[in-house]
Amino acid sequence: MSALFFKRFLQKPFQIASIIPSSKALVERVAGKMDFKQPRIIAEYGPGEGVHSRELASRMDAHSRLFLFELDPAFSRDLERQFADDPRVTVINRDAASLSEELTQRGIPQCDYILSGIPFSILEIRKKRALLQDTYDALKGGGAFIIYQVTNELRQHATFFDRAESEYCLQNIPPMFVTVFQKASTRNGHARTTQLLRTVSANGAK
Repeated sequence: MSALFFKRFLQKPFQIASIIPSSKALVERVAGKMDFKQPRIIAEYGPGEGVHSRELASRMDAHSRLFLFELDPAFSRDLERQFADDPRVTVINRDAASLSEELTQRGIPQCDYILSGIPFSILEIRKKRALLQDTYDALKGGGAFIIYQVTNELRQHATFFDRAESEYCLQNIPPMFVTVFQKASTRNGHARTTQLLRTVSANGAK
């Protein structure tokens, strides 16, 4: 466990939610829910000290993009340091609710995957449902919202997703539910995303 992670947990226990970062088993299980055979646009809510982010970056190809939405300024600065030499990764020190705005500014319509470890259970009900709706809208057809949470209560709120599958990961402290919320496929989604990623990569956008 990093000293920064423990320090931020002590300062903001409800926002950080866990006293230690995700285990290797949980990180690999979550990343295993994503298909990295093609270029992908991925967003992560609340990456913290970046244990999931590093795994995603290690699996992504050169044309993929990873957007890290980290509200905590100390974590955000540390993530910028970690990924300073990786043009595929963009750290955004803003609330996850700004996802659509940030994508629009970069000319990116939607994501293939959105990952979240933020504690949805502590969010006020209207904010929780608004963020879920924004997340659904920000996903392309065939995309998925993947969460790891101590409880599985989010399933009762995310009813507009087309399918949801959960499993329990005991190899973590605390054990976590890993849930994949799927959005139904639309035609030509992959072709548009692949062309967009190559264009963005060629332009050197960050």
